[in-house]
Amino acid sequence: MTVPAPGLPDRVRIHEVGARDGLQNEKTVVPTEVKAEFVRRLAEAGLSTIEATSFVHPEWVPQLADAERLFPMLGEVADVGDVALPVLVPNERGLDRALALGARRIAVFGSATETFAARNLNRTVAGSLAMFEPVVARAKDAGLHVRGYLSMCFGDPWEGAVPVAQVVRVARGLRDLGCDELSLGDTIGVATPGHVGELLRGLNDAGVDTGVLGVHFHDTYGQALSNTLAALQHGVTTVDASAGGLGGCPYAKSATGNLATEDLVWMLDGLGVHTGVDLGALTATSLWMAEQLGRPSPSRTVRALSHKE
Repeated sequence: MTVPAPGLPDRVRIHEVGARDGLQNEKTVVPTEVKAEFVRRLAEAGLSTIEATSFVHPEWVPQLADAERLFPMLGEVADVGDVALPVLVPNERGLDRALALGARRIAVFGSATETFAARNLNRTVAGSLAMFEPVVARAKDAGLHVRGYLSMCFGDPWEGAVPVAQVVRVARGLRDLGCDELSLGDTIGVATPGHVGELLRGLNDAGVDTGVLGVHFHDTYGQALSNTLAALQHGVTTVDASAGGLGGCPYAKSATGNLATEDLVWMLDGLGVHTGVDLGALTATSLWMAEQLGRPSPSRTVRALSHKE
């Protein structure tokens, strides 16, 4: 039953991260052909932005070491409803690899906290922004769309609660580099709706428009959907989610799975918010991937829709 609520956008773009953020956290390496089929099925389910892979050094994330082989296999996917296939690049070398394969959208991955920057990027926050500067500049010169991920926006497992002003400062730095879009990450899933609103207001006050913001929630404490709703009420229209709830973060052991795309679509369908996603086809895709991984999907919606008496 569809019952709209006041103050919500008419349409939300789901930035699907299951094929990259989801699979990079798997203990086993998923075959390249299975990854390509996963992306193809996600596109056929109506997802228009599917993060395909990451051009990081294979030693860092061995699960995505096949980026050079995978990305060329996705050419037909881009023709399914004009699907965007962004890729993560950590540095200029990663950008070189992405450009060589014709990538048109990239993302860089920063941190709002010093400890996570040191553990994930082996740099200070300022040092990571300096590393990203030539990456973003070259990407923009080449006509690419650039997304900036900002992790640890709400809490850090080593530093605790993260001050809003600290997050705003780093977010402003990413925007100043030229990032077209920012994704605010609740990497360990500790955010609550009031905190989400406070951060979004703080960013607006610092000149960061809501239109360039996306949100990326993890469901550690069961707050991902309520936090997403708070962001939508503020005007955010881009939400990151992972098919089947796959993923976590290999550098933050307390991080559990991403917001499941199916759970998000169920809520948005009920609110009358358009996503363009066929929930039945998406659920079937996540069930298929769960079979490939040899374990059930953590998504509550997938489990409910696939339950048989």
